[in-house]
Amino acid sequence: MLVVLVLCLLFAFFAPRLYRLLGRYVAIPMAILPFGIFVYLLSFFPEVLRGSYIIQLYKWVPALGINLQFRLDGLSLLFGLLITFFGGLIMVYAAGYLKDNPLLGRFYLYLTLFMAAMLGMVTSDNLFCLFLFWEITSITSYLLIGFDNKNVKARSSAWQALLVTGMGGLALMASFILINLATGSYTFTELLAQNTSFSGHSYFAPALILLFLGCFTKSAQFPFHFWLPNAMAAPTPVSAYLHSATMVKAGIYLLARMSPVFAGADAWGYTLVVIGGCTALLGAFLALQHTDMKAILAYTTISALGQMVMMLGLGTTVALKAMLVFLLAHALYKGTMFLAAGAVDHCTGTRDITRLNGLARLMPVTALAATLAALSMAGLMPFFGFIGKELLYEAALSSKIYVWLVFGLTFLTGIVYVAVAVVLSFGIFWNKVKHPTKLEHAPGYMLYLPPFILGFLGVAFGLAPKIAVTPILERAVQSISRGELVELELALWHGFTKELGLSVLTIILGLLLYKALKFVQSRYAILNPVYNLGPERLYHKAFDGFLVFAKKLTMVLQNGNLRRYIIYLILFFSALMFYVLWHDTPHILFASRVVIIQELPFHDVVIFVLVSSALFYLLGTRSRLTSIVVMGLVGYSAALIYIMFGAPDVAATQFLIETLTVVIFVLLLHKLPAFIYLSHQFKKYNYIAISILFGTVMTYTMLVVQDHTIESELKTYYGQTSLLEAHGRNIVNVILVDFRALDTLGEITVLAVAALGVFALLRMQPEKGEKP
Repeated sequence: MLVVLVLCLLFAFFAPRLYRLLGRYVAIPMAILPFGIFVYLLSFFPEVLRGSYIIQLYKWVPALGINLQFRLDGLSLLFGLLITFFGGLIMVYAAGYLKDNPLLGRFYLYLTLFMAAMLGMVTSDNLFCLFLFWEITSITSYLLIGFDNKNVKARSSAWQALLVTGMGGLALMASFILINLATGSYTFTELLAQNTSFSGHSYFAPALILLFLGCFTKSAQFPFHFWLPNAMAAPTPVSAYLHSATMVKAGIYLLARMSPVFAGADAWGYTLVVIGGCTALLGAFLALQHTDMKAILAYTTISALGQMVMMLGLGTTVALKAMLVFLLAHALYKGTMFLAAGAVDHCTGTRDITRLNGLARLMPVTALAATLAALSMAGLMPFFGFIGKELLYEAALSSKIYVWLVFGLTFLTGIVYVAVAVVLSFGIFWNKVKHPTKLEHAPGYMLYLPPFILGFLGVAFGLAPKIAVTPILERAVQSISRGELVELELALWHGFTKELGLSVLTIILGLLLYKALKFVQSRYAILNPVYNLGPERLYHKAFDGFLVFAKKLTMVLQNGNLRRYIIYLILFFSALMFYVLWHDTPHILFASRVVIIQELPFHDVVIFVLVSSALFYLLGTRSRLTSIVVMGLVGYSAALIYIMFGAPDVAATQFLIETLTVVIFVLLLHKLPAFIYLSHQFKKYNYIAISILFGTVMTYTMLVVQDHTIESELKTYYGQTSLLEAHGRNIVNVILVDFRALDTLGEITVLAVAALGVFALLRMQPEKGEKP
C-alpha cells in the first residue's frame, strides 16, 4: 500500500503540469490511476475471500509504536474498492464538468491527494497512522470545498467544514491515546485479538466519548450535521465523491472498525441508536423543506448516515449486514443522483426543482441514470436498494434496543426517501409540461456516462447479488464481528414476508407524501424560530464570539509594542517560578557562594565589569548607533564566558549571531523610526524594576540548580550513545539532530513557512494607484 500511496502523491503533484501539456485530456492518466489501483486491490480478492487478511508493515517511529502498518481485510477492501472505482468515475466526470476551468490541474491535485488519504485511512492498521490520514482528508476536503476561492460562500463553507471535522480529529487523537494507555495496543489487529474488554478501565468512558466526537463530526451526525449541506457550495464532482461515497463515511468506517472493541458496553449501543436515529429522522425531515437538488441530496445523505450509525448501535449480526448492504446501495444511488444533479445544473444553469421539468427528451441518458438511482433509493424491486431496505426493516424488527423506536424511525425515513426519489426523477425529467426547461448546452458523454454506470450497477447488483457483492460483503461483516463466519442470503424474493409488506406500504405512503408535498412545505415557516436555536446558529454565535475575544486579547497582548511582549514573558515566567518555589523552597548555602565570589579569577571580574558598564551606559545613551554597538559588546562578552566554560560551539554561534545582528541593524539604521526615550513613554524605573526582578529570579534558579543537582539518566545515555548509535562526537549536535529531531524539524518548518511568507510578500504587486 505504501507504493500505491506514493504513486498517488506523484500523480497528484504532477497533475497541474500534465494539465498544461494535455489540457482536458489530463482526465485520461488521472482516471487510469484509480482504476489501476482498483484492479490492484482486486488481486487480493481470493485471499480475502478465504477469510484471511494481509498485513504490510513499514517502520516509522517504532519506539513510540507509530508505524505505517496497513491491514487489508473484507471491510478495508470494500471501502478501498468504493474509493478507487468512484474516484475513477469522478476523474472522468470532472473533466466534463470543469472543462473550461483553468484550474482543472489544481483540482486533480486536490482530488488525488484526497483519494490517497482515504485509501490510507481505510487500510491503516496502526491507530496513529489512521489519524494521520484522517486529518489529511480534512485538509484536502477543505481545499476541495473551497475550490472556487472567489466565492465567499465556498470559502466560508470550507472553513466551517475544516473547523468542525478538525476539532473532531483532535478528540479522536485523544481517544486513540487513551485506548493505547488502557490496552497497550497500537493496532486494530492487536485490539481485535484481545479477548477481554477494557470497559472496566477508568479510561474507557472518556475514550468512548472522544471517539464519538471524532466520528460524529466527520459523518455529520446530530448536532454536527450542519456543515454537510453548507459544503454543497463545492463543485458537484466534490459533492458526489466526498459527500456520498467517501469522506462522510469515514466516521461510519471507524465506528464499524471499533465495533468489536466497544460493542459490549451499553453506552455504545444506546448512544449510537439515539444519535443515529435522531440524525436519520432530522435529515429526512429537513430534506423535504428544500428545492435545491444538492441540498435535498445532502440532507438525505445525513439521514442515511444516521441510519447506518443506528444499525451499528444495534450491533446484531443482521444489523451489521443491513448497515453494509445499505452503505453500498446508498453509495451507488446517491453518487448517481449527485452526478445527475451536476449535469442538470451544468446544462440548464439551475438546480431549483421548481424551475426544472420535462428534461427527459433533452437529456435522455442522464434522465435514465437518475431514474434508476431514484428507484433504488425508493427501494423498488429489482434494485439493490430494495435488498438494503428489506434488511433495514429486518434489523429494526429484531432489535433488542428500543425496537419500536428503531422501527418507527426506519419506516418514516423510508417514506421520505420515496417522496424525494419521485421529486428528483419524475418531477424533473418525466413530468409532461407545455414548456420544458431549456438547455444552455447539451451534456457531453463525460457528464452522463459516469452516472449511468453507477445507476446501472444499482440494477446489476440487485439482479445478481450473490455473484456481484455477496462474497465481499460477507467478509466485511466478518471483519467487524470478531472474525465470526457470516453468511449473507441476498435475494430479491424471500416470499411474502412482513419486510416485503412494509416495503410496499412505504412506497404507497411515500407517493402520498409526494402528492401532499407542497402543502407540507407551506407549513414549514412556523419552525423558523426553532431553527434560530439550532446547532448551526449556535456555531455562528460561538465563532463570532471567539473572533471578538481573540481580537480584544490580541489588542492587549500583541499590540505591536515589542517591549510589552518581553515584559509579559518575563512576568509570566517569574510568576511560574515563584509558584514552584513557594510550594517547594530548596535550601541554598549562600555562605559558600560568597567564598566563590571572593575567589573569582581576574578575567571573570573584567568581563563582569565590562558587561555591567555597558548595560549602565546603554540606559543613558540617546544614540541608536551607540545602543547597537553597546549591545553587541554585551553579546561578545557572553561569548567569552562560553569559551571560558568550555563551550566553543555555543560561543561560535553567539559570535555569528551578534555580528549578523549588528551588521543588519547598521544597514537598516536609516530605515528605523525615530528614537524613543524610555522616559517619554513609560517610567524608566518600571523597566529597571522588572529587569532586576527577572535577574533575581534567574540567579536564584541557577543557584538552586547548582546546589540541588538532579541525577538524570539522560546525561549518561547521551554520553554513551551519541558516538555509538548516532555516530557523532559533538553531543549537543547529536541531541539537536537525532535525539530531539522533532523539535529541530519544527524549528525548520517554522523557518520554511516564514520564508514562504516573505517570498509571497515580495512577489505581491501593488494595485494601480497604490504605494508599493
